[in-house]
Amino acid sequence: MSERTIIAEARKRTGSGVLNEMRREGLIPCVVYGSGAENQNLKVNYKAFHDILKDAPSSNILIDLDIDGGKQQVFIQDIQFNDLKQEIVHVDFLAVNDTTEIKAEIPVVLTGDPKGVKVGGLLEQLLYTVPVKCLPKDLPETISTDVAHLAVSEAHHIGEMEFPEGVTPRLHEKVVVALVAKTRAAQSMAASGEE
Repeated sequence: MSERTIIAEARKRTGSGVLNEMRREGLIPCVVYGSGAENQNLKVNYKAFHDILKDAPSSNILIDLDIDGGKQQVFIQDIQFNDLKQEIVHVDFLAVNDTTEIKAEIPVVLTGDPKGVKVGGLLEQLLYTVPVKCLPKDLPETISTDVAHLAVSEAHHIGEMEFPEGVTPRLHEKVVVALVAKTRAAQSMAASGEE
């Protein structure tokens, strides 16, 4: 089970007026589906859910729902926001078990100082999240990849990244994650080196 737990209560199927009133009371309407069970209409505390998201590297995380004293592990499948205030108005949870395959977008963290940057190049990150598939027990919160080897005009690809065991990328291996761009400073340093 995950370390993140939030209390969820059952709610009846209701119209938009009642849902809006629920939101004004500091609650978020949500639904849990998957794992062969019937969909459950629930509500969770806005602040408690927001605090979990605030401390997480992304919204693609596992949490435990405490429903009437019973625990259900879920994956945050979708979060709907109010267009004007960017407040959460609805959450879709996917109920998971040990055999549920999850598809998630995991933040990419670049590590190391590229050798190309040391001679005036500019590191550009082109991929900030990578789509992966895995089982719940293998779901990483971030994926780090070392770019220290990159020289000016060199790129780092999906195929060069090391993924945790059980985690498979859903992009082609030739997709560029980051590159070191040639700048005027790099060109002049290269020119003076040739001289």
